[in-house]
Amino acid sequence: MGHANPGWTMFGRLKVLESKLDIYEDLSKEMLDKLERAVGAISENSNKVSVILERHENRLDEGEKSNQLIIKMIDELKDTEEKNHKILHERIDRIQKKVDTNQRFVIGVTAVLTTLVAVLQVVPPIIKVLTPMTTASTIVPGTSLVDGPY
Repeated sequence: MGHANPGWTMFGRLKVLESKLDIYEDLSKEMLDKLERAVGAISENSNKVSVILERHENRLDEGEKSNQLIIKMIDELKDTEEKNHKILHERIDRIQKKVDTNQRFVIGVTAVLTTLVAVLQVVPPIIKVLTPMTTASTIVPGTSLVDGPY
């Protein structure tokens, strides 16, 4: 008995195929819906990562600006300290010159004073030797050296 009703079998097969097609269509819709949700979640996460990366980039930029400002301040401080160092050395050199000048003056004055003291100690004995001793004489009123007493 092969095929009793060939039209019915064809119709049955068509029904089975339609049923399977409906099942595949439902599965496709379900899979498409899941894919759309997955793409939405991926897109949302991508946006979140993008925001995080942007914030991180901004922080890096701010850090770089801060570092540049610190380096600039250090360079300015270094320049200022070099100028102060130079000024200080110039002042020390001027003071050293004044000290040297004053030292020469003190040495000169000391030499002159020492010479004066030495001369003043030697001169009086020499004056005594060179100056003869004189005897004091007095004129008594009423006497004359030539005629004798009045």
